[in-house]
Amino acid sequence: MRRSTLCYISDADRILMLYRNKKENDPNEGKWIGIGGKIEAGETPEECIRREVMEETGLILTDLHFHGIIKFVSESWEDEDMYLFSSSGYEGEMNDLCDEGELRWIERDKLLSLPMWEGDKHFLKALLSGRDRIEMTLIYRGTGSEEHLSEVIDNS
Repeated sequence: MRRSTLCYISDADRILMLYRNKKENDPNEGKWIGIGGKIEAGETPEECIRREVMEETGLILTDLHFHGIIKFVSESWEDEDMYLFSSSGYEGEMNDLCDEGELRWIERDKLLSLPMWEGDKHFLKALLSGRDRIEMTLIYRGTGSEEHLSEVIDNS
């Protein structure tokens, strides 16, 4: 099973998002996502998200909050446990260049209209509504371009 992290960094009424458009064979290409990545061997989820945020944005998180685990189940991809975080505090200057895509601050009320994974909208809505604990299982069915979100189980 794959293990990863994702963080939504806020600044007033904006959230930092990454538009994935630079990596070859990127399953996230053309989608907006939070900041995060794969957990490396021997690394805790918190260590991973702090490393990933620094690598992708140049920012150092000062106020990190763990919300829960989002489980992805798919017929096409390896199952994944994603550790969901948010942060309203950071230090440093944001990178102008990210090797995975374009970083941009997006107004909260515009987030859900962006092209993103259908499942991401479910836990992002919960996060934006102020929920502290968010535990979900997202089940995708089909393969390739026919893959779609077929079930959302809210375990919170």
